[in-house]
Amino acid sequence: MIKLLDILRENKILVPRRSPEERQKNYLIATQKKIQQYIKDGGKGNLDLSNTPIQSLPDGLWVGGNLFLGNTPIQSLPPGLEVIGTLDLEDCKNLKSLPPGLKVGSALNLEGTPIQSLPSGLEVGGGLYLKNTPIQSLPPGLKVGGILHLGNTPIQSLPSDLKVRGLLDLKNTPISKKYTEEEIRKMVPGVKGNIYYD
Repeated sequence: MIKLLDILRENKILVPRRSPEERQKNYLIATQKKIQQYIKDGGKGNLDLSNTPIQSLPDGLWVGGNLFLGNTPIQSLPPGLEVIGTLDLEDCKNLKSLPPGLKVGSALNLEGTPIQSLPSGLEVGGGLYLKNTPIQSLPPGLKVGGILHLGNTPIQSLPSDLKVRGLLDLKNTPISKKYTEEEIRKMVPGVKGNIYYD
């Protein structure tokens, strides 16, 4: 079956291309439809929105698998967002904070974001990746079920009630330059794994 576009091209009739703005707008509409369909399907499985133009998510979003938002212009997450799997926000350059009541069942990846603080009461079932962020302190009562990566951050202090079941990475941080591993363990007895530092 011959397509109309092919006929037009054969007869050298120019077909105007969509502008980058129009393409971006259509991509955003398609992305929002994908989210609505995901909600309609009951939040089952993974929701991959990485490298899309998405800037916000609907309130009350529940993700039964992993939520991939890496390398998007997202500016905020809805309060009470719950992700059963991993929440990947790597290189989201417009995301400066996380919502209260955020629950992440597996890993939370914030590497390369401008995030400066974490909400109090945050619980992360797997690893928490904060490498290459401007974060300087952690909230009291933070619980991390896996690895806590703080390498290449300006982190100044750790809460005494911090709980980390895996490795604590403090490589190239002010804390690792100031204290020995023994001193760090006394300050935060809730770290169960190895402490990795300079």
